[in-house]
Amino acid sequence: MGAVYDQIKKFKKKYKNTVMWRVKKHSKVIERHLNPGEEVLYAFAGQLNDNPLNSYCTAAIALTTKRIMIGQKNILFGYSLNTITPDLFNDMQVNSGIFFGKITIDTAKELVIITNLSKKSLPEIETNISEYMLKEKQKYVQDEKTKI
Repeated sequence: MGAVYDQIKKFKKKYKNTVMWRVKKHSKVIERHLNPGEEVLYAFAGQLNDNPLNSYCTAAIALTTKRIMIGQKNILFGYSLNTITPDLFNDMQVNSGIFFGKITIDTAKELVIITNLSKKSLPEIETNISEYMLKEKQKYVQDEKTKI
């Protein structure tokens, strides 16, 4: 299988309470759009919506060496892919409920809300996204300084 699917399988084994469906199909969307030389650093899956009761909006989320990619395969035909580059990333919010957790990624243009995540997975996801974005944002700041 592909790198995205393999990492999501490991995530699912580690955090069994996370709600996710059709992960192999969603992973293929991301793998299809990986650029040459782009590597997957971390991947997980969750529900891409703001309603924790709706569990039919699974998406695969992958941190790559260049961006965050969110892929969803539609049930009948087609798919959607959303990418977040480090320069558009603003903030992230982590919420933990009774049974599940939620991560909200604030970008310059939209809010990306991932729900129905295992409560135990929240620190791992937050750490991976935060460390990745801090490291990548520093590169953008250094590039801006050299342009001036």
